[in-house]
Amino acid sequence: DAYTNLGREERQALLHEGAGAATMSAYVEVVFDNTDARFPTGKDETVIRRTIGLKKDDYSLDKKSATKADISSLLESAGFSRANPYYIVPQGRVTSLTHAKDPERLALLKEVAGTHVYESRRASSLKLIEETERTRAKITEDLALIDERLGELDAEKAELDKYRALDRERRCLEYAIYSLEQEDVVEQLDEIDIKREQLVVAVNSRQEVCADYERQAADLEPEVRAAKQALELLRNEREQLAAEAEEHARARAQVESAIQDLEQDRSLGRDSITELRRNVDSLSRDIRTREGELSRVESQYAKALQAETALREQFEVIDQQRKSLVQKQARSGRFATKPQRDAWLNSEIASIESSGEQLRVQYEAAEAEHTELQARLAGIAKSIAETKAQIEASVQESSSLQAREAQLKEDKELKVSRRKELWRKEARFETENSDLREELKRAERTLGGTIDRATSEGLQALATIREQLGLTGIYGPLFELFEVDETYRTCVETIAGASLFHVVVDTDETATRVLGELNRLKLGRLTFMPLNRLHPTPAT
Repeated sequence: DAYTNLGREERQALLHEGAGAATMSAYVEVVFDNTDARFPTGKDETVIRRTIGLKKDDYSLDKKSATKADISSLLESAGFSRANPYYIVPQGRVTSLTHAKDPERLALLKEVAGTHVYESRRASSLKLIEETERTRAKITEDLALIDERLGELDAEKAELDKYRALDRERRCLEYAIYSLEQEDVVEQLDEIDIKREQLVVAVNSRQEVCADYERQAADLEPEVRAAKQALELLRNEREQLAAEAEEHARARAQVESAIQDLEQDRSLGRDSITELRRNVDSLSRDIRTREGELSRVESQYAKALQAETALREQFEVIDQQRKSLVQKQARSGRFATKPQRDAWLNSEIASIESSGEQLRVQYEAAEAEHTELQARLAGIAKSIAETKAQIEASVQESSSLQAREAQLKEDKELKVSRRKELWRKEARFETENSDLREELKRAERTLGGTIDRATSEGLQALATIREQLGLTGIYGPLFELFEVDETYRTCVETIAGASLFHVVVDTDETATRVLGELNRLKLGRLTFMPLNRLHPTPAT
């Protein structure tokens, strides 16, 4: 089809050429005589129309919309094949044929006469013949293989017949053996049935005994629980007594160590006082010794001072004499010269002055040592007074601490006895609590057996979901929210039925959130009773 893939401009040029108003669409309609019923439409005329516009290309058959494939198949059924395109001659084809050259005309004649079709079919036939020959050779080979295989199968068939005969004999023997074994088994089964009946009688009797034991165990269960509770209390008391004994041992050890410390402190105080007294006595003896030395040094100093005075007087006399001798220089014959005489006199004066200076230094050292000994004596007396004051304060503090210790011991004994009592109460409460928890679990198991599994799982997961989502509007199942007298319990359970397990919530939004969480976690199902949706009728 030369007009299928046209652009907008090409379609415009096909629809209208020249001046004037542009044509937006055009159609071509062909009316076929269908009296010979070549077209399977059931009508004497068949109308095919093709409408081409700027944006459409539609086909119609007898004024009804159709597709291009429907039109092509209709024409094929009528004999208008695509392989022979000369049923319809396009415009300009005759003119081109009249002006065609001889080779073109010859090719056209061959095409019209079907020569090209013959040659193509001949080539395909030759190719088909070659393939057939190859197939025939292959079939011959396969037949040879089949003949060979048939010979093998005949041999196998003979072996199979022999096997079947032997197998038949084997089955006969097996049947005979099985029949003998069956008879033995039947006898054994009879014996087993007899034994089973005996065992059934024995089991029934033992079941009756076991039922009696179970009833006795059920009767003894409260006593066992009470004994367990008492045993638990005794165990707790034993642990408390052991802890108290350990505490008493620790307290006794602490008291003994404190007594030993106090005795050591007292002995150390007595030793320190004795040592201080010995120090005071030794210092007193040192003071007396130093005072004696001081008096001796003072006497020596006084003697030295007297000697110095005598020497000074002697010196003055000698100086007087020297002066007189100087005046009488000519008369002196002891020294050869005057410098010799002066040197001797100066040496004598220096020796006298040095001995006086030594006596002065010794006196000053004795005075300093005397002052130091008096200061040490005053410090020792002060330390003795402070030590006595500390000892008196320690004695007073020790007495007050002993009184405080006695008071604390009394308070401790009271608190220990109070703690023991509280421990016993706690142990008793824990035992009772554990018993109550066991009874609660048994009651929950019994309750779970009376309802379906999905509702039981939902009720078990309700508390967990409430904690995870932080919801305060979940009040719990209906049977937990009211109490019934034991006289009317059966009546209420019968009338309410499964409604007792409905969960009461504040709003339907809370119910939706809980239900979504149950579905997400696949933890059963529940029925909710939102209070904002309940409108009970007042009782008359």
